[in-house]
Amino acid sequence: MNEKELLAERFEAERAQLRAVAYRMLGSVAEGEDAVQEAWLKLGRSDVSEVRNLGAWLTTVVGRVCLDMLRSRASRREDPLSEGEERLRLPDPVVSGLAPIDPEREILVADSVGIALMVVLDTLSPAERLAFVLHDMFDVPFDEIARILGRTAASTRQLASRARRRVQGVAPAADTDVARKREVVNAFVTASRSGDFEALLTVLDPEVVARSDGGTLVPSILRHGAADVASQAVTFARFAADARLVLVNGTPGVVSFAEDRPLAVMSFTIRDGRITGLDILTDPSRLVALGLAL
Repeated sequence: MNEKELLAERFEAERAQLRAVAYRMLGSVAEGEDAVQEAWLKLGRSDVSEVRNLGAWLTTVVGRVCLDMLRSRASRREDPLSEGEERLRLPDPVVSGLAPIDPEREILVADSVGIALMVVLDTLSPAERLAFVLHDMFDVPFDEIARILGRTAASTRQLASRARRRVQGVAPAADTDVARKREVVNAFVTASRSGDFEALLTVLDPEVVARSDGGTLVPSILRHGAADVASQAVTFARFAADARLVLVNGTPGVVSFAEDRPLAVMSFTIRDGRITGLDILTDPSRLVALGLAL
């Protein structure tokens, strides 16, 4: 095996981890793939003979590429999700359960990085997101992150601390019992199908928030409160001939179909046995890109 082939083999060994970093940074599977590909091109142009830890080196490269992509988004005014905006954009969901498990896709959300957390990450500045993701999720030392940002290690530590407080304040810990969460989601689906408004109220937190991303052509929806969300769930269920329980970012969720065509991917945040958040992707073009099929 020559040097180029050996380097390619070492890169492939790191690819799944790099994709996980890029997904958390960008909230987009496709853009994450672009960032990882850019890291591969960078590797081909660099002398890494003195690099002791290639995985760490590649992680920082992907982090730098993602930082540039996030800053480019901001310059194009593609702002993060905000409840005050007319158009909401949810991160790409990672769906499993409709087909045999793809180990690399499972690694993307191995530590249950749910859609709700990804939404909060979108509210951080690019520098805050980089510091939080690389340090808190991947244990990259602050001095290495500081070199990417062109800051001191102390100021980088402050960035991560500020991001951590925002994440903990907006996305407090949810229930972790997967079997119990599956029961709650199943109860929600059953009640929606049967139009049982009272049953829906029993599984919805009184202050539940539902966000729907319909893309550029379909109006987005933001609903507050159990009664409002229950009414919308009953209405939507009339159009969905089939609803399948799946895993969305590692936690129980739902994909709804009509005539074998995906209508929506639903991600649930469940706390104390009740649904506190419901994130729904209904954008037709993005659903097609997910490759969902019965």
